Amino acid sequence: MAVSTLIRLLSAFAVIALAQPAIAKDKPDPYVAKGEPVDCINIRSIRSSRVRDDRTIDFEVSNRKIYRNTLPNSCPNLGFEKRFSYRTSISQLCSVDIITVLWNVGPGLQPGASCGLGKFQPMEKPAK
Repeated sequence: MAVSTLIRLLSAFAVIALAQPAIAKDKPDPYVAKGEPVDCINIRSIRSSRVRDDRTIDFEVSNRKIYRNTLPNSCPNLGFEKRFSYRTSISQLCSVDIITVLWNVGPGLQPGASCGLGKFQPMEKPAK
């Protein structure tokens, strides 16, 4: 790949990455914290996850509860790619575990930044 092509691609990624936080902040947060944070959630109970930005992931578990994980540090491109992987040797995802951002490159996914998780904060929709 030519250096000029690589520079153009990196510049395009930088512009998109800088624009992404402004887009994410336009959506109001539908949840408020409820209860004390927990260190782990059961992997088998995770039904879906939603990446909100470079530091925030909402996990929906089987009983429709939401657990928000706020990473201790920003994880580069997590908010843009909105996908990640993790490995654990136990049946729980815990605050000591590491996630890896997955980049959509060509026909497949490539690993990106690896970042530590924080505690899992139970969340709920506020009463109207």
